[in-house]
Amino acid sequence: MNKIIEVKHLKKNYGDKEVLKDINAVIEKGKVITVIGPSGSGKSTFLRCLNLLEKPTSGQVTFEGTELTDLTEEELDQLRQKMGMVFQSFNLFPNMSVIENVMLAPMKVKGMSDQEAGDLAHELLAKVGLDDFADHSPASLSGGQQQRVAIARALAMQPDMMLFDEPTSALDPEMVGEVLKTMQDLAQTGMTMVVVTHEMGFARKVADEVWFMADGYLLEQGSPDQVFDHPQSDRSKDFLAKILEA
Repeated sequence: MNKIIEVKHLKKNYGDKEVLKDINAVIEKGKVITVIGPSGSGKSTFLRCLNLLEKPTSGQVTFEGTELTDLTEEELDQLRQKMGMVFQSFNLFPNMSVIENVMLAPMKVKGMSDQEAGDLAHELLAKVGLDDFADHSPASLSGGQQQRVAIARALAMQPDMMLFDEPTSALDPEMVGEVLKTMQDLAQTGMTMVVVTHEMGFARKVADEVWFMADGYLLEQGSPDQVFDHPQSDRSKDFLAKILEA
């Protein structure tokens, strides 16, 4: 098994509130994991603990053989470059063009030349179907287009894996499909991905594994068929019955 991340006994508290309760999981290289479950179940907190944007209260997160909870902030920043992250909000710099947004981190962090970063940015924007918009301002794009630029920007750091925190939840319904299509294309390249999502069709179609979280626990892990068609826990049966009937 080619592990890229291993999580052991992960717990996260905010004051007296226990958000994550003894989570154990392994993410294998090249796999697409979708994390589903009710709102407030700890999914986004779990995702943010994988690159220590949230510091666990206890437990271990090991990424490519390195235990993250022992690292200094500087060492963490180095490792975070290998984990691209896409959030609900696009967070593009409004004063820069689309291509400048994608070029910025490779030039600043990786020391790429203007030419190298520009070539890479054009390649990635073409991959997400937006190279024709390279010189546009982010404000002139739809929400779906901005999120696809955000994906290209994360890929510009040439990460080993990608984390997506409900990337379509802030979008109008008609824009969701274009972002999911971009993510599906990315999955087919062999990119390791962990996706927190409410899009059950995407979870069923694209994931290698579906993880169901509720009440701070990782209650089920299995193939899409196992989790959607043969859920084991009462909590997941109840959740899926409500979601899939809606």
